[in-house]
Amino acid sequence: MTFPHYFFCGIGGSGMMPLAMIVAARGAAVTGSDRSLDQGRIGDKFAALEKLGIALFPQDGSGVVPGQIFVASAAVEESVPDVVAANRLGLERLSRADLLAQLFNASETRIAIGGTSGKSTVTGMIGWILDQVGRDPTIMNGAVMKNYARPDAPFASARVGHSDVFVSEVDESDGSIALYTPDIAVLNNVALDHKSMDELRRLFGDFIGKAPIAVVNADNDEALALAGGNARTFGFGERASLRGSDLVERPDGVDFLANGVRVSLNVPGRHNASNALAALAAAEAAGVPLADGSAALADFAGLRRRLDLVGSRHGVTVIDDFGHNPDKIGATLDTLHAFPGRVLLMFQPHGYGPLKHMGDALAETFRTKLGAEDRLYLPDPAYYGGTVDRSAGSEALAKAIGPRASHVPARADIGDRLVAEARAGDRILIMGARDDTLSQFAAEILERLDG
Repeated sequence: MTFPHYFFCGIGGSGMMPLAMIVAARGAAVTGSDRSLDQGRIGDKFAALEKLGIALFPQDGSGVVPGQIFVASAAVEESVPDVVAANRLGLERLSRADLLAQLFNASETRIAIGGTSGKSTVTGMIGWILDQVGRDPTIMNGAVMKNYARPDAPFASARVGHSDVFVSEVDESDGSIALYTPDIAVLNNVALDHKSMDELRRLFGDFIGKAPIAVVNADNDEALALAGGNARTFGFGERASLRGSDLVERPDGVDFLANGVRVSLNVPGRHNASNALAALAAAEAAGVPLADGSAALADFAGLRRRLDLVGSRHGVTVIDDFGHNPDKIGATLDTLHAFPGRVLLMFQPHGYGPLKHMGDALAETFRTKLGAEDRLYLPDPAYYGGTVDRSAGSEALAKAIGPRASHVPARADIGDRLVAEARAGDRILIMGARDDTLSQFAAEILERLDG
C-alpha cells in the first residue's frame, strides 16, 4: 500500500499538530515547517514532532518537493515561500479542515463537537469516555489532553485509535464546520466570537440539522432555538432531557447529579459540569450507558491551559488559561470568584483582528466579571507578522474597561508587577490564546514567587 506524503505548512498550530500526528500514526510520510520554529519559539513542541519521525524545515520553501500534498493552515499567507514553492510545483493543496474532514467523514461512527466555547473540553471528555468503555476512538483535539500526555509525548492533542470511531472538535471561525457529516453533532453553545451572530446561527443550524442525532445545550437560548426534531438536550434547566442538578463546586472540581446519576469531576467550574452533561449525552447517543459515562469522567484529568493549575507559592496560586472570547473569560472568572481571593489577571488579546471584532463585548465582560479588588493587565495583542490593521490595540480596551485595567505594552513588565503585587490568597491568572509561550510565562511567574 502506498501512503501519501503530506507537507504541513504551519505544523505547530493547535489544529495542525494533532492532525499531523494522526496521519503520521496511520502510516503517511509527514514533513513540515512553522514560522514559530524559525523565530526560535516553543522549541519543545517541535522537538516532540521530530521524535515522532516528522522532519521539520525552515519556512523558506526548501522542504517543499514534488509529489507532496501541501497542507496549509489558515494563518499562512500566499506570499510565504513554502506556499510559493507549492504553487510553482503544482502540488495538490488542502486546508487543515479539508484533510480533517476527509479522515472524519470516512469513519463509520462520527462524533463532531461544535460551539463557541468548551469544544476542546467536551471533545476530550467524549473521547475519554469512549476509550474507557473499550471503543478505542481516534480523537482530534485542539488542546493537550492530560489523560494522554506522558513525558515522552507531552503534546497529546490527538489520540489515534484502531476502531472506526472518530471524535473531533470542528471549527466555525473559518466556516469549515460545513465540511463535516457527523452521525452525532454536539452544539455546546452559540455566542459572539469570530463571526456575526447571524453567521453563527446559520453555520451551527446547518451543522446540527444534517446529523441524524444532535446534542444541544438547553441552557443556551441561541443553541436551543436551533434545535430540531433530531435533538437531545442537556443542561441544568427544566428544558433539558439530560438534566443536571444538586451542583456543588469545589476548588479542584465539581459534583452534581445527571438524571439522578452522581457525577464527580476533577476539573472545576459550573461550565465544566455543563461540558460533562454534553459529553454524557453524546456518549449515550453512541450507546454508552449514563452510569458508565459518569464512572469514566471521574478519571478525566482535563486539558492543558483550561483553568490549568501551574502551582502555588507562599499562598499565591498561578493559573494558565486559554480564555479569549467573552464566554470563556466569563466562565473562568465565575469559577475563580466562587471562592475567596483576588484575581491578578494578565489577558493577552490573541490578535488585532479578533480584538477589533470582540472589543466591546470583551470590555463588557471584564467590567461585569472582575471583582472590586481584582487587577487586569493588558499587553499588546499577539502579532506574528502579516498585514492586519494594528491601529486599535490593548490601550483602547483598557480604557473601555475602566480603572481596574491597565495597558502595559511589554509582557515582561506585567510579570514584574504581578510578582510585586501578589500576596497570600491571590490567584494570578495568565490568559490568552494562539501563543504557546504564555504557559512558559506562567511557569516563570511561579518560579519568581520564590524570589
